[in-house]
Amino acid sequence: MSVSLQAQAQTGGQWSEYDNVFEGGARHANVWQWGWTGIYATSLAVNAYQSSEASNPDDRFDARVGVVKSALAVGGMLTDRQPHPVALAEHQRLKASGDLSGVQALGLQLAQAERERRGWGARVSSLVVNGVAGAVIAADGRESDAAINFASGMLVNELQIWTQPRQATSAINRFQPANLSLGPITIPGEYALNVGPQQLGATWRY
Repeated sequence: MSVSLQAQAQTGGQWSEYDNVFEGGARHANVWQWGWTGIYATSLAVNAYQSSEASNPDDRFDARVGVVKSALAVGGMLTDRQPHPVALAEHQRLKASGDLSGVQALGLQLAQAERERRGWGARVSSLVVNGVAGAVIAADGRESDAAINFASGMLVNELQIWTQPRQATSAINRFQPANLSLGPITIPGEYALNVGPQQLGATWRY
């Protein structure tokens, strides 16, 4: 017995949906990229000033630690770019040639990239940087300040991670009309590919 799954959708509607996914993702990515770069650059400037001008020696010490953390964060923002602008350019190239299957594959790749950027691997570098910064402050005899520095740094990193664009993931997780054929029997229903931080699968409903 053969089993086939045939998605039924208007081609024009599919192109429009993919246009929204890639264009919206690229816009969000640019806002996210420059917004967080600006936040970290501002933090770098403030910490650099406080490192020499703060009246309290503990504040000056913490500001020096902050300079290093902010500089690393700015460097990370400039080197680890979001994939969406590049994906948009590739989408436009594929659309110009009418390659819908290529665009669909590109959407899956982009959703996978979004998933990976929200996974535990995205937290390792922040855990190391904030852990070292906290240890340095603790070595100065201020364990409570070290804990606050570590916790606040990890919180900011979580905000950075969860404000990233996820247009491709949201689009893939939507249900699409489809027919499930079991020999002579056809069952109308809907399917969705499910992409999340720790999962990749498919769901069928009827």
